[in-house]
Amino acid sequence: KVWQVLVQGSDKLGSIGHGWTYSAHPICVAAGVANLELIDEMDLVTNAGETGAYFRAELAKAVGGHKNVGEVRGDGMLAAIEFVADRDDRVFFDAAQKIGPQVATALAERGVIGRAMPQGDILGFAPPLCLTREEADIVVSKTADAVKGVFANL
Repeated sequence: KVWQVLVQGSDKLGSIGHGWTYSAHPICVAAGVANLELIDEMDLVTNAGETGAYFRAELAKAVGGHKNVGEVRGDGMLAAIEFVADRDDRVFFDAAQKIGPQVATALAERGVIGRAMPQGDILGFAPPLCLTREEADIVVSKTADAVKGVFANL
């Protein structure tokens, strides 16, 4: 139906000048405004603060005591786990071991996306702002399992 309206309109009025490739494209602006409205309606900023703090605290409980975890950190909904060869002296792994990518792969095999950061053995998380505590618990559980699995094989 939509296509026919466009074709008929183009036949009567000429081509539709719909495209800017940059700079305030009206469709992109409308999508952006709609997203901002959703952020307000769903109170996603508050959720990011509250659920993000919960997520990081649970990650710290689950893996923070592991001998190869140097730090669990983050802000808002963002979180990261830094892996170290020696926790006491903060000695990092040899880059060739690719610990971050190994943990990210193990996590993906468990159905969770974590990003191996390029600056060392860091696993980063950037979940959606609408993440629930129940979903955070799943991510934490699978992360703990992935960390345990990778370091058991070293």
